[in-house]
Amino acid sequence: MVCPKKPKQKSILVCWNAKQLIKDNFFFHFFFIFILSDTMAKLNGKSIPEKEKPELIYVYDPLCGWCYGFSPVITRLKDQMNSDVDFLVLSGGMVREAGPIGEIAGYIKTAYKLVEDTTGVKFGEKFLNEILNNGEAIFTSVPPAKALAVLRIHLPEKCVEIAARLQKAFYHDGIQVDDYSAYAQIAKEFGMDPDEFLLKVKSPEIAEIVENEFKMAAGLGVKGYPTTVLRRGKETQILTRGYKDFDSLYKIVKDAILH
Repeated sequence: MVCPKKPKQKSILVCWNAKQLIKDNFFFHFFFIFILSDTMAKLNGKSIPEKEKPELIYVYDPLCGWCYGFSPVITRLKDQMNSDVDFLVLSGGMVREAGPIGEIAGYIKTAYKLVEDTTGVKFGEKFLNEILNNGEAIFTSVPPAKALAVLRIHLPEKCVEIAARLQKAFYHDGIQVDDYSAYAQIAKEFGMDPDEFLLKVKSPEIAEIVENEFKMAAGLGVKGYPTTVLRRGKETQILTRGYKDFDSLYKIVKDAILH
């Protein structure tokens, strides 16, 4: 149960194994494991120290239905394991070319039920009755990826909660994914000035971070979402691909950091 890395029209919520876009995985694995932090440090005006704890990298996509279902799981994991492991959320860029949601709306209207039944999350009435029924809303991962990038710099320790909130805004509250004003109000919830957010989210620096982020996800070997990766220094290890319930995820991560 994993959202594909580069979905076809009828596979936003249902699984298939996509081909990896980046052929030279070793190069991107080695290079992009550092480039995002370096760029964030420049924007944040701070140096980022070497990690003393292992880091769990959660690679998601804001448009991935299974990631929406996974949000309560990864949030609970962070609550329970934050003292043992650091958390980082990366956007994978599942849908990089903008198009109307109406192209896949008919399928999502039935497929979302599998996500609800499996994970317990609920898709909101505004999303189901307005966004899907209208069919004209833009469907692209880029704007929410930019929103995450800005808010992650602002409040890095809350990146898991920020990612979950962005997905709730789309799949439950029914905002349009390219509505930066709505993201600015979410920024306010996390203590950031909305005007400052709007200035940064459209900056070339954030566009560069997001582009590097997508490449980094590919370089880590991510083929679908959600994926979790454990990092110790320069070494990375994919722990899970696709949706996992909390007990399963907790055991996998706990075993990995103990060995």
